[in-house]
Amino acid sequence: MQNLSGWMLALAGFAIGGAAGFAVRHARLCSFGAIEDALMGGDSRRLRIFGLALGVAILGTQALIIGGLLDPEQTSYTPAALPLVAILIGSVMFGTGMAMVGTCGFGSLVRLGTGDLRSLIVILILGVLAYATLRGALASFRITVLEGFSIAMPDGVRSDMASLSMHALGLDVRSAIAATAGGALCWLALGDQRLRRTPRLLSAGIVLGLLTIAGWVVTSSFADDFAGPVRPQSLTFVSTVGKAIYAGLLNVANFADFGVGSVFGVVAGSWLAAWRADELRWEAFDDDHEMRRHLGGAALMGIGGILAGGCTIGQGITAGSMLSLSWPFAVGGMVLGARLGIATLVDSTPKEMIRRGWAHLRSRNYLPK
Repeated sequence: MQNLSGWMLALAGFAIGGAAGFAVRHARLCSFGAIEDALMGGDSRRLRIFGLALGVAILGTQALIIGGLLDPEQTSYTPAALPLVAILIGSVMFGTGMAMVGTCGFGSLVRLGTGDLRSLIVILILGVLAYATLRGALASFRITVLEGFSIAMPDGVRSDMASLSMHALGLDVRSAIAATAGGALCWLALGDQRLRRTPRLLSAGIVLGLLTIAGWVVTSSFADDFAGPVRPQSLTFVSTVGKAIYAGLLNVANFADFGVGSVFGVVAGSWLAAWRADELRWEAFDDDHEMRRHLGGAALMGIGGILAGGCTIGQGITAGSMLSLSWPFAVGGMVLGARLGIATLVDSTPKEMIRRGWAHLRSRNYLPK
């Protein structure tokens, strides 16, 4: 029974990951690209699509919790003590790594499905260092040092916005928070006239949100109580990449896991989308400089993603759907890290970015000359 439930979860993960990979590749959606568009080009359309995915995920996930179908305390996103230092450091590292690679872990899997061999190297480095940080050589430092600086929630309350609000107000306001946050995020995308003219983007955002909900449903439904405790989980692509590599090298039984299945599913779904569009192309590094940049970025994403508790999908949508308190800190850190990484690539150094920003503010008379 244990093996059967594990493989059922893996197959469900493969199907959900496949749908996510297909939808994102078909829509040309990328979390780093969305951040870059907003920061550098003033175009927030793709960022609004990820907001739409989060809004849909919040509405569906919170409905599962209110209906008693999902227990947030069993997930890894609502601990009683928030490791804020690790989250902040890790998210900035992850964001910087995204800028160096040009996409996140999820995006690298999507690119791999189209024949991008650079992403194969990125995935291998990201996965190895993620697993080393999760359970290997770097795990002790992570647990005893970085995660030692944690903020305990009052009276052992879980670190999600709904639970904290209930503790502070004495009222269960989960439904109100979910409806307000989820509805506002959906309106920001659906209310944009330009986005309404791009149904491919809108459908990708809605699908990504629905698939996040589906992940919670299947991991709660297929868990085998006799096989031991299994945490409900959904889409995330840092620790799962490390587990997939570990399963392939050392323990085949570990393939029977929802997250591992979703990793292979994303590659397969992306391949199918690229094949249908006749866009399968072999790509490799142009020179040693590009290779070094990708290697460094992959290492930062592997370590940083574990410290942050997830990637742009794992924290940005999955943890966000749980109304986790880690979400704003992780997403904010990733955006900051992405901007620092872009500064390093475009302005040569973050110092130059700060100098130019200061000069811009002075030219607008925001600061004294």
